[in-house]
Amino acid sequence: MLKEIVTVIHWFRRDLRIVDNLALSHAAKPDLPIVPLYILSDWQKSHLWTGPNRQHFLCQALESLARNLESLGGKLIVRKGKAVEVLRQLIEESHAVALHFNADPDPFGKSVEVEIRQLCAELGVECHSHADAALHTPGEVLTQSALPYRVYTPYSRNWLALPKASPVSKPKTLRTPPHLSSLPLPSVEVWGLEVPPTELLVAGERAARDRLKAAITGKIQHYSVTRDFPAKGGTSRISQDLRYGLVSIRTVYAEAIKARAVASLPERLGIDVFIKELAWREFYFAILHHFPNVLEEEFNADWRGLPWDEPGEKFEAWKQGRTGFPIVDAGMRELTATGFMHNRVRMITAMFLTKDLHIDWKQGESWFMQNLVDGEIASNNGGWQWSAGTGADAAPYFRIQNPWSQTARYDADGIYIKRWIPELANCHPSLFLEAPKNGLPIAKGYPLPCVDHKTERERTLAIFKKHREGSR
Repeated sequence: MLKEIVTVIHWFRRDLRIVDNLALSHAAKPDLPIVPLYILSDWQKSHLWTGPNRQHFLCQALESLARNLESLGGKLIVRKGKAVEVLRQLIEESHAVALHFNADPDPFGKSVEVEIRQLCAELGVECHSHADAALHTPGEVLTQSALPYRVYTPYSRNWLALPKASPVSKPKTLRTPPHLSSLPLPSVEVWGLEVPPTELLVAGERAARDRLKAAITGKIQHYSVTRDFPAKGGTSRISQDLRYGLVSIRTVYAEAIKARAVASLPERLGIDVFIKELAWREFYFAILHHFPNVLEEEFNADWRGLPWDEPGEKFEAWKQGRTGFPIVDAGMRELTATGFMHNRVRMITAMFLTKDLHIDWKQGESWFMQNLVDGEIASNNGGWQWSAGTGADAAPYFRIQNPWSQTARYDADGIYIKRWIPELANCHPSLFLEAPKNGLPIAKGYPLPCVDHKTERERTLAIFKKHREGSR
């Protein structure tokens, strides 16, 4: 009698790479046939947390992953549906004895993992979850009283002091059983979407490594000086690669430390700022883990129940980049055109929506997630609540950014603004530093400011003050 061939399943989720993939490395160790699986979600047309840009990038990343697996002798198996149902069927088909996956930092993914562990227990299959998305899990970075941090600075001190795991090697070979069926690699039409007419970055593991190399060999050394200026291109541009796991956080950290070892003192300062941004990412992971209610309400209980204006024409103008505030409109148009927005401009546009237009941060949070290729639920929520003044370690409610002075500080020559707003290409950049005094638009076809910043600032201060007094 022929012996039944057993397999190990590696379930790809937000780890679409073969290099330095913790779960894949462990799955390959027994030298059994491996089933590399990706499960397509089955929602259609619209989703609160994603959209055409992200799904198109995902499709390209899956194409790259499939080629990389083939280079090792494996094959990506694509299925569609509820994870627990797909895995039940595949475990039976492939005679799997073990399942490996990298844990999801988001609440929905965690809830699915509970179901998967129950399924594996029911079927007698080993279930191995690996901590791959971050250098430290939320449970590793706690106060001396074993409580979660609510403020970034003490969190970061603890985070920086902890030893960091090194990258792991990729499998040398993979064998995937040939009889297993697979759906074709997806396009955005799978979700009832159209291919976005945006200038997205190239997806895939090689492209991600190239972006990381460019960041490590010339950008992060000057990060503290250039990162806040949107026209300079001084950011690493690897955020979407970390989101989809096209490069691992261990690799990013290890390469940054290597660069620091040979850097000059000023360059080391820049690299240190970059590394602290990695800590911010994990701080927000920890906030979402310990306080998942932040997706539904303000982190700071003092600000729950704040009155917000109904989104209407001004919200639509904000989304379209037609507010009459050039730095805001440039950011929103960059988002539409590329699926990306510079981080400094994200803060400006978010604070403008919440403090000048008085629209609930959750409206902006969802819009960003639907359009940003690098949309990360934890960081996006943290950033929006920071801008609204309601989150963990947030800007105080009375610290309200002025779009005009922000322009003077970070885009004084109007290079970024002119790049994304062609109507203003021939305008002198001094016109971008204050509202028009003559009541006329800055240029033909460009709108007047939709609000007066000074007036709306005073209104915001009054709203927050009244709410605080009323909640005492």
